[in-house]
Amino acid sequence: MTTQEPRESISPTAPQLASAANTFALLASPSRLHLVHLMSGGRCDVGELAEKVGLSLPTTSQHLSKLRLAGIVSVRREGRHSYYTVEDPHVLSLVEQIFEHIAPDGSLAPDPPQKDSPA
Repeated sequence: MTTQEPRESISPTAPQLASAANTFALLASPSRLHLVHLMSGGRCDVGELAEKVGLSLPTTSQHLSKLRLAGIVSVRREGRHSYYTVEDPHVLSLVEQIFEHIAPDGSLAPDPPQKDSPA
């Protein structure tokens, strides 16, 4: 892996650090991470999500409720169906980036080779 120089920026505030830690804690659950990944393609019905993740409907609803209370997803009810959507594009970007960085076997994927600049 290559090392990067830290970007010059203002240090995060204590509330920012706490909020970021809470977001990562929510996404630390493989089930919730999978749910967010599934919703990256657009809105999903809770029953469809439960089936794809392999969890019961009540367990899936509990996970989605935690994500909703954190403001990561929103729910829209249409008749007897509840459709969930990821509200924060930054969270989607984080999830996409982590899966680009992890190989299918769970190991860290190597960084792509850097093109040498002409001398």
